[in-house]
Amino acid sequence: MIKVIMHGCNGKMGQTILSLIAADEEIEIVAGVDARDEGKNPYPVFSAIGECTVDADAVIDFSVASAVDDLLDYCAEKKVPCVLCTTGLSEAQLQKVQDASKQVAVLKSANMSLGINMLLKLLKEAAGTLSPAGFDIEIVEKHHNQKLDAPSGTALALADSVNEAMGDSFTYVYDRSQVREKRNAKEIGISAVRGGTIVGDHDVIFAGADEVVTFSHRAYSKAVFGKGAIQAAKFLAGKPAGLYDMADVIG
Repeated sequence: MIKVIMHGCNGKMGQTILSLIAADEEIEIVAGVDARDEGKNPYPVFSAIGECTVDADAVIDFSVASAVDDLLDYCAEKKVPCVLCTTGLSEAQLQKVQDASKQVAVLKSANMSLGINMLLKLLKEAAGTLSPAGFDIEIVEKHHNQKLDAPSGTALALADSVNEAMGDSFTYVYDRSQVREKRNAKEIGISAVRGGTIVGDHDVIFAGADEVVTFSHRAYSKAVFGKGAIQAAKFLAGKPAGLYDMADVIG
């Protein structure tokens, strides 16, 4: 039985993962961490990761960016592998992820779903064919009105996948309202929509002369992210120090 600490246990994803793990005989949550303890979880809850006294095989993190520094310090010190799912990290925090991965196994992914990670692979091939043919690339992401960061980490990961395939020759443009000039061929436009209860929609648009190719992914439930995080925790438990991603999990 793999034992995990749920970091951000009282958030929507924390509760989604709790219900999924309840039906899984290979893994269990032995402790949670959240700034508030609502008394609704069947395991002890600590207000900060540094206060946790329960041993575990891995940590699953769906929290907030401000809590990630302490989490990485804890995992590096205790040698507890970390499935890091929080987005909106600063450049300094991304560097800290790299540093922590030299001491403990860290799996970082902007999106835990199988579909998105397959899409990341497909985009590399599409970009290699369509971009040299003059197709412009735009990304539109849509999320619920409670999401704090924009653009989404997934949208950036999609853009990075295209950019890597093209030798990192593109720049990202997030707002065109302050300039009056035509679009540069070497840019990827990234637009964010926030509203209602949208779980997560991502469209990658390749717009050429007289034709448009669009890759779309729709998440209809947060369960797709929870299932991926659980698989990642199972994969990461017992792994040596290093930086992993969902590509390692899905092979």
